[in-house]
Amino acid sequence: MLSYIQIMMRHTNNCQRRTGTFVPSEENNNLSISDAWQPRRWPNFSFAEMACRHCGEGYIWPEFLDRLQNLRSDMKAPLHILSGHRCALHNAHVGGAPLSQHLKLAADINLRDLNRFRLRDAAERNGFTGFGFYSTFLHIDLGRPRHWIGSEKARKLWQLH
Repeated sequence: MLSYIQIMMRHTNNCQRRTGTFVPSEENNNLSISDAWQPRRWPNFSFAEMACRHCGEGYIWPEFLDRLQNLRSDMKAPLHILSGHRCALHNAHVGGAPLSQHLKLAADINLRDLNRFRLRDAAERNGFTGFGFYSTFLHIDLGRPRHWIGSEKARKLWQLH
C-alpha cells in the first residue's frame, strides 16, 4: 500500500496551466483523481483546496490528510487552507524553501476566526511535527520536528521567545 500518491497534471509552457491529465504512479496505473481522493474520508477538504494554486498539481498523502481531518474535527471549526501542495515553480515564485514540505504536502492555515494557541495545541496532539508561526497563518507539516518564526510581529503575536 502506498503512503502517498502524487497527482500531477501535464503542463505546457513551464507549468502555467493544467490540461487535466492525471499521471498515475507505477503501482496504480489505472487510478484517477476521483479514485485517489476520498471525500468520505476527508469530508471537510477538497482536492482543489489542497492542490497547487498555480497549476493544479496535487499530492495525496493519506496520513497527512487523515491528521488534517482529525485536526478539523478537534477544532470544531472550518480550517481555511491558504497553501497545501506547491509545484516546484510556484514554490520558488513565492520564496518557499528549496526543500519545503509544500513540495509534498503541508498546510498553511488562516488564523482568522480561530484561537491560534488552541490550533497549535490541537495540531501537536494530532501528530504534526513541523510548525511555522506567522502573523496571519500557522504552517503545519509532517517533516522532521522543528519550528520557526516568520517575523518579529509573529514572535510577539505567538508570544514566543
